[in-house]
Amino acid sequence: MNSERVAWFDCYSGISGDMCLAALIDLGVPFSSLKKAIATLGIKAYSISTRNVLRNGIRARRIRVTINEQEPPRRFGDIKRIIEGSSLPDPVKKDSLRIFRALFRAEGRVHGKSLKEVHLHELGATDCLIDITGTLYCLHHLGIKRVFSTPLNLGKGMVRSSHGPLPVPAPATLELLRGVPFYSNGPEMELTTPTGAAIISHIGEVMEDIPPMVTEKTGYGAGGKDIPSWPNILRVTIGTLMQKDFGRKSKRLLQIETNIDDMNPQAYEYIMSRLFQAGALDVYLTNVIMKKGRPGVVLNVLSEKETADALTTILFRETTTLGIRIKEVDRICLPREVITKETPYGTVRFKVSEKGLTPEYEDCKEIAKSTGKPLIQIMRELNSLS
Repeated sequence: MNSERVAWFDCYSGISGDMCLAALIDLGVPFSSLKKAIATLGIKAYSISTRNVLRNGIRARRIRVTINEQEPPRRFGDIKRIIEGSSLPDPVKKDSLRIFRALFRAEGRVHGKSLKEVHLHELGATDCLIDITGTLYCLHHLGIKRVFSTPLNLGKGMVRSSHGPLPVPAPATLELLRGVPFYSNGPEMELTTPTGAAIISHIGEVMEDIPPMVTEKTGYGAGGKDIPSWPNILRVTIGTLMQKDFGRKSKRLLQIETNIDDMNPQAYEYIMSRLFQAGALDVYLTNVIMKKGRPGVVLNVLSEKETADALTTILFRETTTLGIRIKEVDRICLPREVITKETPYGTVRFKVSEKGLTPEYEDCKEIAKSTGKPLIQIMRELNSLS
């Protein structure tokens, strides 16, 4: 297996957008490159600076964004246009929009508004744009393929807002951290902000243990407050993942399911095809006996968070269901990759894992069709070659 370049976020003092950005600049991303990338967003009337500071005797980098005039209220559509119109790399644009969509939805749930009605007020649209796109640009610049994180320290106490005092964590932060491990410790203040929560919950794999890795460098990003007897720092370490030792990969996904007992079963093949085309990772049916002894099925769909809306729309449109259940699940997979191998039947794809080599079913099927041999014989022969 090829080794991956990864980043490990140590969030013992929480996480915020500016701390992320500062730690990644401290890791070696040229500040001039960051400013050039941010400038392509086309936002005006701001300045950004960086300097070294001490936090409890530890040298760290501090990033400061100054807004020079009153910001206009920005809704998700405005943010989307700004990001899509920039010259940022496509992966940075894509992940930035995912994070902003989650941020706006969290604010909407808290305030009882739709995605289109919400605008950024507490967070500051320009601050958010710089923190989120800047963080993702820096990770892209460093060649980071995966991000790991410790559970998040939220802090405690109360935080001021335009709506009055709010408990820590802020309501939007709590919405964003559904299914993400966190705890409360340290000084009475907000340690994890909504922006920080949005970033790490959408790009990071949060776990108790540090992944086995060969480290290259550690960067330190300072929070805005210098707290006596508490190092208010985000520590980010980059390195190479030791795949063979780490083995299993865990990812948080959504399981979407619904019970159906009044539909023509001939339609399931079409529905499953539509779901896979819309991005479902897996679709399967389970026979069940429902109330009043009626036979039915549970239609299960496994999906990424960003494709869940499209998949639920298909279920409501294409089935008779009136309700859908959604829950977060952890999927654990062994590392695998697909290779090509020359065989008596030509080039065939094989899936490689610690369990060995397995010929791809679709290739076996095509060989069986072209040769007229039984499929089971083709699979047996190719398995013997592996």
